Amino acid sequence: MCGRFALYSSRGRVARLLGINHPVGDQIARYNVAPGTQISLALAPQTLSALQLGFSWWGFHPTWTEGRNAPRPINARAENVAKSRYFRHAFAHRRGLVPADGYYEWRQEDGHKQPYYIQSKNGEILMLAAIWEPTGHGTETSCAILTEPAFGPLLEVHSRMPVVLAQACWSDWLDPSLVDRKTVREAVKRVPPDSLEIYPVSTAVNRPSNNAPDLIAPASKQG
Repeated sequence: MCGRFALYSSRGRVARLLGINHPVGDQIARYNVAPGTQISLALAPQTLSALQLGFSWWGFHPTWTEGRNAPRPINARAENVAKSRYFRHAFAHRRGLVPADGYYEWRQEDGHKQPYYIQSKNGEILMLAAIWEPTGHGTETSCAILTEPAFGPLLEVHSRMPVVLAQACWSDWLDPSLVDRKTVREAVKRVPPDSLEIYPVSTAVNRPSNNAPDLIAPASKQG
């Protein structure tokens, strides 16, 4: 799954990577982004030429769930998202990218959960596949990050992982005119697992209110 991540790169850097000239809003460095908060989201509401970098609530709650006791999932399984009644419309029409410098996963070790941090070996920003919908409150949106079965060395930490998209398919993924679900699936290209590195970090990340650079430092190098 993907339940916590970091985004400390500047908003300008993220925007330049996506070819966006005017990102919406400012952003502070966040080393412990938790569900239920607003996160950066790249989306193209109408056409790919109108690509924008804004903010979205992390916890999927589309307009039609308003007033209902409906779940607000933070993740959507890539295997089922095209067929799920809850997600299929967003998958066909409203796909986005969540930028992250890295993300956290927890592994059960000796009776406790040990957090691990996963990032690009080259320091590149990761783009996590997401779906979004308007919330019905002005221009607000909500989103969920897609996950898939983990593979390669990532499987040693957790059985699932976020879908990390290769730059070659960002445009196709974001293009709202590409609505055929099979075509979308075929267009998706993932970063190779050997391009990512994994290492244990401090359990301080377990507390969502903690936000400091040392959260992503290797545990062996701390205090």
